[in-house]
Amino acid sequence: MVTLETPRLILRRWREEDIAPMAAVNGDPEVMRWIRDGSVRDEQQTRDGVRAWESEWESRGFGLFAVEIRSTGELAGFTGLSVPYFLPEVLPAVEVGWRLGRSRWGQGLATEAAAAVVRFGFEERGLERIVSIAQVGNDASERIMVKLGMHPVRETVNPTYGRRVRVFQLSSDQYVPTTP
Repeated sequence: MVTLETPRLILRRWREEDIAPMAAVNGDPEVMRWIRDGSVRDEQQTRDGVRAWESEWESRGFGLFAVEIRSTGELAGFTGLSVPYFLPEVLPAVEVGWRLGRSRWGQGLATEAAAAVVRFGFEERGLERIVSIAQVGNDASERIMVKLGMHPVRETVNPTYGRRVRVFQLSSDQYVPTTP
């Protein structure tokens, strides 16, 4: 099982005890504001999501990590790699994404976690390109993308939800490893 560690975080596979705290993250309207159509998710939807994320690990060798705060063991949310099937025009692609609880915003944790995942994608999984997709107006996520070394490559509309999105990209030849 893949586990990544940063100075403040442990990125690991999912456990049963992660469902309730992740459901709390998914149930916060402010957290979910920029996700799909902005709808919150309940505990069963979260459980189904975790099951799907774990399945992706088994089939692809990458997926979404549970993000654990190293000092407390608290689940902060997720980060990881997935295939953005919701936006067919960018395929084939692998996306880096993240979602943290509001109490963890503004501390640099999403950037720290995503940087470890980008490193994993390029160095451990041999990816040639990683994208990240944010709804237009989600400036906080776009700042993280820039910190990761990504640059915008297109603006389009998510065909499922009709919301405008920006696609950022980083290729393996542009990637510069960062130290945590």
